[in-house]
Amino acid sequence: MLSPKLETALNKQINEEYYSSYLYLAMAAYLEDMNLDGCAHWMRMQALEEYQHGMKLFDYLVDRGSRVELQAIQAPPKEWNSPVAAFQASLEHEQYMTGNINALADLAIAEKDHATNNIMQWYIAEQVEEEASVDNILKKLAMMGDTGPGLFMMDRELKSRVEPAPQAAE
Repeated sequence: MLSPKLETALNKQINEEYYSSYLYLAMAAYLEDMNLDGCAHWMRMQALEEYQHGMKLFDYLVDRGSRVELQAIQAPPKEWNSPVAAFQASLEHEQYMTGNINALADLAIAEKDHATNNIMQWYIAEQVEEEASVDNILKKLAMMGDTGPGLFMMDRELKSRVEPAPQAAE
């Protein structure tokens, strides 16, 4: 069984993961409005992945005999200054999420909860991938240009992102 402190922190992280999903859906809506279907598709797939991350923690709490306590999800922004600004906001958000995950791992270690530390290691590795993915897009946009042909090419490339496989609790 989880300590009350760890249970509360994991429930908060579930909320953070669902907010992330909402944030990416808001970014998708913004990009759809700009007729950037590929960029919007990438954000939709990211939203689905973030939802799955929340469900992975949901299932983990259930498996540990803890209570899942869902909280209100904050409304995300609706506008960004440009498609590049949306991707930059995505990178900054992923860096914020990395901080949250690291704090959870630190708490699990402090509480000597090896099972929670183990699942946090999965999230830590996932965050490395998340940050690298968005950073790669931003670097390509910087090379190709964030308007006209460069943006068109990136939009086409991002449309090929496949739906993430469902995540199971470990």
